[in-house]
Amino acid sequence: MTLPLFFFYLFSAVAVASAFMVISARNPVHAVLFLILTFVNAAGLFMLTGAEFLALILIVVYVGAVAVLFLFVVMMLDVDFAQARKGLLQYAPIGIVVGLVLLLELLLVAGTFVVSPEVAGSAALPIDATVENTRALGQVLYTRYVFLFQGAAAVLLVAMIGAIVLTLRHRPGIKRQNTAAQLARSGSDLKVVKVKSGQGL
Repeated sequence: MTLPLFFFYLFSAVAVASAFMVISARNPVHAVLFLILTFVNAAGLFMLTGAEFLALILIVVYVGAVAVLFLFVVMMLDVDFAQARKGLLQYAPIGIVVGLVLLLELLLVAGTFVVSPEVAGSAALPIDATVENTRALGQVLYTRYVFLFQGAAAVLLVAMIGAIVLTLRHRPGIKRQNTAAQLARSGSDLKVVKVKSGQGL
């Protein structure tokens, strides 16, 4: 067994195990930590394939920003996970359907590689050895796949807005600023109160 093959099996095994722990961990903080471990091992797999740009992006963007943000949100928000799990069974049929569709797609992809392995090579672009990996990736993304790239950005934007809407909660007993009411006030609504020294707030 060669050294790259050993690291491939090592990174793959740890990534699959940590990904399973993400969905099976009862503590959400532990789930986020296992997610970070999954990202790190996926970055190792990218490095083995020669895609160092994707590996560094995975570490810098996902581990350094997204996963840490998840960790802070989970730790700072007072989320009642027991209450959230009560309505979980009503979404089980939809989850099962989505899971079966994803499983079917994975089986179709794996079956395509087994039946006709030359399909992957026919869709690939020729590699220019004189162009750096990062520059070649940018040329492909912003020329051939520019609409798919912009579509992925739109999906991420919608996901970000949805996360903000889902986590925004108006707690009772907290005073909020009403800008419209403040601007609608006239001079007759204002009252000057003289407060003695030491008797203010």
